[in-house]
Amino acid sequence: MISVLIVGKGKVGMHLYKAFLGIDAINVTLISSRTLGKIPKTDITIIAVSDDAIAQVSSKIHNALVVHTSGSVAMSDLKNPNRKGVFYMLQTFSEDKLVDFNKVPFCLEAEDKNDLALLERLAQYLGNKIYSISSEQRKTLHVAAVFVNNFTNHLYKIGQDICKQNKVPFEILYPLIEETSGKIQKLSPEKAQTGPAIRNDTTTIKNHLNLLDKNQQEIYKMLTASIQKNNN
Repeated sequence: MISVLIVGKGKVGMHLYKAFLGIDAINVTLISSRTLGKIPKTDITIIAVSDDAIAQVSSKIHNALVVHTSGSVAMSDLKNPNRKGVFYMLQTFSEDKLVDFNKVPFCLEAEDKNDLALLERLAQYLGNKIYSISSEQRKTLHVAAVFVNNFTNHLYKIGQDICKQNKVPFEILYPLIEETSGKIQKLSPEKAQTGPAIRNDTTTIKNHLNLLDKNQQEIYKMLTASIQKNNN
C-alpha cells in the first residue's frame, strides 16, 4: 500500500483526493496548507497549492518524498530538506466537473530513479498516460497548454459575448467547436486551419471588424496577422 498526503484543498487537491479514496491500494490523507503543524508521515507528500506558495509550504514539510503538481515551477524550487519530485497532471480542473484520469497525461520527475518508479506506480492507479518530463520540458508544455486551453477558452468567451450581443444562441457553435478540436487529432493544426485570414479574404475581414468593439478588433487583427504570417 502507498500512503499519500495531499496538502491543499483547491481543485487539483480535491480531485486527486477523491480519486485516491476509491483505490484500496492507496491510503490517502488530505489537509489544508494552513494546518502544517503536525502532519502524518507518508510515502509521498503531494503539494497542491498555488505556484507562489510552493516554496514556503514545502519548507515546512520533512517527509521523505515531497512533490508538487505545478506545470511552471521547477522541481528545484521545492525547499523541503529531503527528496523531491513532480506529479504534474496536464489537464484543466474545474470544481463541478469530474475528471477522467484515464485521459490525463501524468508528467513525472524525481531526483532519484526509485522515487520516479514510485510516482509512476502511483500514477498507474489513476491512468496510463505517463511521461518522464524534465522541469524545462514541463515549463514549455505549460506555455503550450496556456495557448491551447486558457487562451482558447477566452476566445470562446468572446464568441459567446458576440452571440449574446446579437441575440444568437451560443450553442449553435458547439458542433463547430467539437469538429475543430477533433480534427487536430488527425491533422496538424497548420493543415486544419481555415477561415478568411488564411484565404486573405479582405472584404470579409473588414466586415467582421466593423461588427466588433475596440478590444475585439485588436484581438481579431492580431490573430489574423499571426495566421497570415505563419502561412506565407
